[in-house]
Amino acid sequence: MTARLIMKLRVEQAHLSTPDVLRLQLVHPNRPTLPAWTAGAHVDLRMPDGRVRQYSLCGDPADTSRYEIAVKREAVSRGGSTWIHDNLREGCEAHISAPRNNLPLQETGERYVLVAGGIGITPLLPMARTLKRWGKDFIVHDCARSEAQAPLLAELAEVCGDRLQCWFSSSGARFDPTMIGAYHPNTHVYVCGPQRLLDAVQAFLGDWPEEQVHGEVFQTTLDENFKPEPFEAKIASTGQSFLVPADRSLLDVLRENGFIMPASCEMGLCGSCECGYRDGAVLHRDKALPTAKRQDRLMLCVSRARVSVTLDL
Repeated sequence: MTARLIMKLRVEQAHLSTPDVLRLQLVHPNRPTLPAWTAGAHVDLRMPDGRVRQYSLCGDPADTSRYEIAVKREAVSRGGSTWIHDNLREGCEAHISAPRNNLPLQETGERYVLVAGGIGITPLLPMARTLKRWGKDFIVHDCARSEAQAPLLAELAEVCGDRLQCWFSSSGARFDPTMIGAYHPNTHVYVCGPQRLLDAVQAFLGDWPEEQVHGEVFQTTLDENFKPEPFEAKIASTGQSFLVPADRSLLDVLRENGFIMPASCEMGLCGSCECGYRDGAVLHRDKALPTAKRQDRLMLCVSRARVSVTLDL
């Protein structure tokens, strides 16, 4: 895996989509096009102090002249959204990575159900555009506190028409996962938003095949009962062996020993530090890897192992 390309883009437009969601249009100052992307992709935004945050692209994948992201100001956060709201203005420079897609849209389905909670609409709006372009049968359930607090709503309504169903809790309307309908082998469900929304949808779809249920979260789940233990990390190509203490990550230990590893969020969300392994009982604690890949892939930032693991490095 190679490090992701970082581009110095210019903020072409910056405006509020809702009182707490800032929408940014980003263009290259010299080039007419940017690297292509597909619905579900995200970019890294790097701040001057080294912090990195991931944001889903919410524009039109067919338009490679610009990237668009929408950032919700989070009162309780690590400060990334606050910095963006307070500092990125039209004409400013923003350091943005090439897109990466951990939530790709499956082309083989016949019917699609998209469920968004709040700012979770950002990866699903490009999906709706793409599905409309493909001529697919789809419906979007958009959940928010109120119409005024629903990000990107006007554009979503324009794209979806009568395929959009809004659920505003302030007026007593709440999404019920049973509205997804009965199982069908050609239906795919995409859900993005708060963990409680994912939990509700995934609980209802518990009997569906995993490859038909797709989700993305923006925050890690705190596991207060998890107690990390030290383990040994072996390097397959060199035979080197390193102790990973209980209070350090596998990624930290590799860096300390001269391995230059790509990484971004370092929270198990973005998938940047994915690495192969050959043997070992791995404790997967990320939100990025699908189950099918966990038998031989892990995320260096949060994954741990019982006793030892041999990395495919």
